[in-house]
Amino acid sequence: MSKNSTAENGSIGSSPMGRTVNERVLIVQVLVGIFLYINCLMIFTFFKKEAFHNNVRYILFSHTLFCDTLFLIISDTLLVINFSGTTMPAGLCMVIYAISGLLNFATPLTLTAMCLERYVAICMPLRHAEISTRRRAIYCIFVIHAVSSIQQFIIFSMVVLSSPPSFYSMLLVCSVENLVFVKWQQNLRSAMSQLYFVAISFTIAFTYVKIMAAARAASSDNKKSTSRGHRTVLLHAFQVTLGLVMLWLPLIETLVLEADFNAVKQLRYFNYIVFILAPRCLCPLVYGLRDENFVLVLKYYVLFGFYKRISPIKIPPS
Repeated sequence: MSKNSTAENGSIGSSPMGRTVNERVLIVQVLVGIFLYINCLMIFTFFKKEAFHNNVRYILFSHTLFCDTLFLIISDTLLVINFSGTTMPAGLCMVIYAISGLLNFATPLTLTAMCLERYVAICMPLRHAEISTRRRAIYCIFVIHAVSSIQQFIIFSMVVLSSPPSFYSMLLVCSVENLVFVKWQQNLRSAMSQLYFVAISFTIAFTYVKIMAAARAASSDNKKSTSRGHRTVLLHAFQVTLGLVMLWLPLIETLVLEADFNAVKQLRYFNYIVFILAPRCLCPLVYGLRDENFVLVLKYYVLFGFYKRISPIKIPPS
């Protein structure tokens, strides 16, 4: 980096625009800190209550929290790096983005698996105990990460095949545009994201329609459970929709980048708040705080053991 660019970066920090950027980054840090605290508290609650360990719903929920927590840490670090203009070796940037991308896709895929679990519980109740087991939940998590890694492996391979050896030690601001710099690579990345979008959307729509049909046919005794499952899937659908919109962001940011380079940072800030932070703060609200058993255990640890209504809780294995 030249002395002129360094001086420009120094002057930006004291300019009105620089102060606005610093304020925005500070706001993000506060929000991320709050969400990380909530997520870590819920992960701690899951591990402290053994009854949660054999229930597929809680296993998948804890996996979502774990992926969201790591993704928030990495994505927030990249946001600060991008706004500050800090550079790093291209090889390190590739590894960071590969991990970030894997975690990013793991969350909507896990939510899709949770919707399928609710579909089995409501529409196939006699087979639910057979299908929804702890072992299968663990296998499902491995499949989720395998599917999530497909796009990252292809993008990683494209960069490796199209870049000279000197590229990996080159210092650059860590962003996808600096890694995927050929037009057809950007198009392929966008097309794969849309494929994920269509597959996940179809699966969630299928479970929603089936649970709706089961709700209409359910007896009065099962209405409450079916209605709760229907609301859960609907909330998951909204959460996943926010998350899946992010799969369109590479295409949108590419179009904006061609029109106005300075507008990309503003767009990324908005996208980060609405399509990255928002879906991940909804997860504890949608699943954790709506679950009576989980809330009781959570209250016990939040209040340092003074909340005593936890003892009679009996959680079914699936």
